[in-house]
Amino acid sequence: MRRKSFGHARCPVARSLDTIGDWWTLLLVRDALRGACRFSDFQQSLGLAKNVLSTRLRKLVDDGIMRLEPSHLRPDRNEYHLTDKGRRLLVVILALRQWGQEQLFQDGEEMSEMIDTVTGAPPQPLRVLAQDGRALVPEDMSLRVTIR
Repeated sequence: MRRKSFGHARCPVARSLDTIGDWWTLLLVRDALRGACRFSDFQQSLGLAKNVLSTRLRKLVDDGIMRLEPSHLRPDRNEYHLTDKGRRLLVVILALRQWGQEQLFQDGEEMSEMIDTVTGAPPQPLRVLAQDGRALVPEDMSLRVTIR
């Protein structure tokens, strides 16, 4: 069954999911944020079949989230590097990571942790803030239609 496209939806969440909603896509971005750039890096990390991995990476390039560059080690091979658009997904990955840490792990359970390389401390928990700096909860917000 073919999935529905939300590429023309008025909702930014729906359009975002149309581009990055596949779980392999976010895991590939996660790995790229950690420095993976070779096809073999992604395959080793995720254990994806080569044809599936190739399709997912091609989509990330087509969507402008990654770009292909010749490898410095092997110029006959390409590497995948995040574009600025792809690097901006750090906040999405961090939000998912923080939610997962809080909601899906038991006390004492081992998990990976993202840390600041300068201080060794994890980043502050993400919060949704109003323009004046107040913390917002869902009840404080509503939607409106606007033109960009």
